[in-house]
Amino acid sequence: MKHLPVFARIWLLSFAVCIALVAFSFAHLDVPLALHFWKVGRFLRPLDRAFGAAGILSFEAAVALGLILTRVVRGHISPLGEAAALACLASICTYGINSEVLKPFFGVPAPAAVMEGAAHSFNFLAGPANSSFPSGHMVLAAAFAGVFMKLYRGSVGSLSVLLLLGAGLLLMGGWHFLSDVIAGAFAGLSAGLLAGEAWIVHKRPP
Repeated sequence: MKHLPVFARIWLLSFAVCIALVAFSFAHLDVPLALHFWKVGRFLRPLDRAFGAAGILSFEAAVALGLILTRVVRGHISPLGEAAALACLASICTYGINSEVLKPFFGVPAPAAVMEGAAHSFNFLAGPANSSFPSGHMVLAAAFAGVFMKLYRGSVGSLSVLLLLGAGLLLMGGWHFLSDVIAGAFAGLSAGLLAGEAWIVHKRPP
């Protein structure tokens, strides 16, 4: 442990905290919070059409493609444009891994399924891509935010507030359990921060 880089040590500590929070939430908070917000959530569910994952992914893909084409045509883009393109690509890739690997591996039913009688439990290697854990929307947002947090340290506070607001909406809307949101935030931030770190190393003069 002493020989690991500081970044790796912080990540391992954060991972341990994340596991503890997820375990506690899964056992004691997920279902009570879902029941508490279920009736209120019906007023927020129309937002699913405007902010569905497909729409967000399409927007990010369009932004990334536009910035890449601008780079090809003009020969350069601003550092902010580079960060935006990197954030979009990190977000898209992390969402894909989450949907095709993590969600099927853990196999946790969504709150709607639990409200209809499904057990709130892990069904390892038996879940579809639309399983609940980790939250795909939180992965999308956190990976995007993680890149900017790494490259623009002054954005940490404002982006953290936005992520907390997004997490609250996911809970109140009945789309996800608290443990889904915690795990999604950790996975997304890990990917975004790693992408930002890799970009810094790439841009560093030899």
